[in-house]
Amino acid sequence: MGTMALAIEGRPASRNQAIETIHAALDAGVRYLDTAWSYYLPSRPGTGEPEDMGYGEYLVRDALATWHGPKDEVLVATKTGWLRTLDGQGRYGWQADARPETMIANAKESARRLGVDALDLLYSHCNDPQVPYEDQMGALKQLVDEGVAKAVGISRIDNEDIETAHRILGPSLVAVQNQFSPVHRDPEHTMETCERLGLAFVCWSPLGGFLDPFNEHLFDRFREVAELHGCSYQRVTLAWELAQYGRLFTIPSARNPQEIRDSFQATELTLTKDEIAYLDGAAR
Repeated sequence: MGTMALAIEGRPASRNQAIETIHAALDAGVRYLDTAWSYYLPSRPGTGEPEDMGYGEYLVRDALATWHGPKDEVLVATKTGWLRTLDGQGRYGWQADARPETMIANAKESARRLGVDALDLLYSHCNDPQVPYEDQMGALKQLVDEGVAKAVGISRIDNEDIETAHRILGPSLVAVQNQFSPVHRDPEHTMETCERLGLAFVCWSPLGGFLDPFNEHLFDRFREVAELHGCSYQRVTLAWELAQYGRLFTIPSARNPQEIRDSFQATELTLTKDEIAYLDGAAR
């Protein structure tokens, strides 16, 4: 489950509702929660003031602390190297800051906010064009060597970045998090690189995303198949994605318990080879 929708613009007005949504996910069987240092809302123009920073990570921490299930089964991933911004017209945005000193400091803040001695999985949130990628990966390696992170991943990157990260990080690199859905069909074929290197592929915005508009007709075939199965097209979409690669994980966002329960039922939906082929055509 991705938790961005619970922490940035459009988030539930009630923090309790957000925690209930995470509890519903965990009760349904979700065992991977994805958050980030940058999941907050700047309180004034710039990159924000302390009062809202850490909102997303604190949310995950508090949801786990108040959940009565097997906490040791839950993997929590967070990310470093990106900030939120707010301009003078009230528009939110993002800003890369993957300087090694920033990544290291923010990762240590993340561990403190999540209340752990070591992060389960830490991603580099993006490739900051102002910083050599080798330096960014060096920061991740230092965090692993220092015991701040148990394992690391990379996000929003291309095949060349994956090869660079793999060379520098070795076995501590376990995952690539890139966009994948009928809206964005991995044009760089980074999933194939992950398969060759034995890395997990974690797809963000698996249902198209909620911040940017997209062509809804790309989901027409998914709606057709959903009618045959008597379920939501979102569930069919997630099931189709899970069928692409054995080590693929989806992190759908949700703003209420009903949405995440529906999404998780994709793990129990088996599509036929003909259905998958039909849906593959919709995504081209």
